[in-house]
Formats: sequence, structure tokens, C-alpha cells
Amino acid sequence: MASIETVTLEVADPTAAHRFCTTAFGLDTQVRLRASETSTTGFRGFVLALTVSQPATVNNLIDAALDAGATSLKPAAKSLWGYGGVVQAPDGTVWKVATSAKKDTGPATRQIDDIVLLLGVTDVVASKRFYTDRGLTVAKSFSRVYVEFAAGASPVKLALYRRRALAKDVGVSPDGTGSHGLAIGSDAGPFTDPDGFAWEAASLAHTP
Repeated sequence: MASIETVTLEVADPTAAHRFCTTAFGLDTQVRLRASETSTTGFRGFVLALTVSQPATVNNLIDAALDAGATSLKPAAKSLWGYGGVVQAPDGTVWKVATSAKKDTGPATRQIDDIVLLLGVTDVVASKRFYTDRGLTVAKSFSRVYVEFAAGASPVKLALYRRRALAKDVGVSPDGTGSHGLAIGSDAGPFTDPDGFAWEAASLAHTP
């Protein structure tokens, strides 16, 4: 079964981006960083979502991100599905922190249960077919709206949303031009998907 081995953010200042990831979310090795001068305007077409156990932990991580220089896109709040908020890091990456729980069951922590890479795609059904043809296994599928793939031993799950729906969910315009600023390392790569997301061979992803 193919799965993601690494997620690399392509940013102008990897040192500053690494400092943000570790200070805000305690992510040291789970997300990699690579210097890039490629320009991007608007929505980059993806979101990194952090799933946690309770609202207090959402607040803890969102506050830490804001203190580390992030901009609030959606303040943490209750919704029909749970509790969550969205921020944008100084490097432009959009981060969502959420929980399905609506009440706290203990003191706030910084424990992250899952990291989910949400890709905004034009056609969920076509992209689902594209990825299953390359060895990924569907774990959840909701018609033309959302698809989540099995993660295997990977620390990062992959899910697909319609681009406009994903942008609306995180509080940004769906418009954007330029590079996605993202490289996905997997034993399924290398290839570029129908929406221009670049996958690379895991051996390349591990190259310093």
C-alpha cells in the first residue's frame, strides 16, 4: 500500500519556517522544509490540518501559533462537527487545528493525534481514481465531496476536498496562482497529479 512518507513545504526562509513549526505546533521532523524562490499569490491549494483530542488543546496550539507570528483566518469556535480554528503561518502555509470533541476532558496539552494533508482539487472523483491507480487505498469516501486515504505507517494522512469547498472551510478565497509550494514524498512517486501537486520518490524526499 502506497502512503506519504514526507511532506516538504517549499518556502523562502526554511530556518524561520522551522522555528514556526516547532514553536507553534511542536513539529520538528514530521514536516520538512526546502528553500524556494518560486512566487505564489493567493490560495496555494492545500491545508495542513492537525487533529487533537479536545477544545483546550485547540486553543493552546492556536494561541502558540499566533504568538509565533501566524495570522488568524478563523478564530477557534464551536461548529456542528466539533471545535476548531485556522491560522496562516508567516511562510503562507494554512494550518487548521480541530477536534471532534465539544467539551474538555482534561487539562490542555500540545498532543497532536493526526496530521492530515488536505489537497484542494477540481474533481474529487477523478483525483480519487488517479491516486488509487497509483497504489493508494481509500479509507473514507463521501461522494464528490471528500476522500481520505489510508495512512499506513505514515505520520501524515492524505485527503481530498473540492478546492472551493476547502478554501471556504478555512476562510480564504479559492483564487491563487503560481507554485503550490509543496512536495509530497512517497514510494508511489514521482508524478504530478491532475491539479499540479508534485509527488517525488521517497529517496529524493530524504535527500538533505
